[in-house]
Amino acid sequence: MPYTKVNITNVIEKKKNEIEDFKKGWDESREEYRLIGEMTALRKAGKITQSDLAEMTGTRQQVISRIEKKENSPSLRCFCNILNALGYELQIVKRRSI
Repeated sequence: MPYTKVNITNVIEKKKNEIEDFKKGWDESREEYRLIGEMTALRKAGKITQSDLAEMTGTRQQVISRIEKKENSPSLRCFCNILNALGYELQIVKRRSI
């Protein structure tokens, strides 16, 4: 059976235009991934290992790894604990009007 090339960006855009729930879920996940990416960048910039961060937050290294690989979504409490251990805090800011 031959393989078919798929442009995943086009497939996602098509689904977003066709299915409102898909669009909402997709857009929400992008923000979550962005925040996790920022958290990971902060850890690396601080030269803190996943093991060190796990010890600082009272969790296991595997938990930190799964969050950073976006395999598991952290609870808000867990995410805030990680940020706190890195010396940061989560804030809510009103969006600017577009």
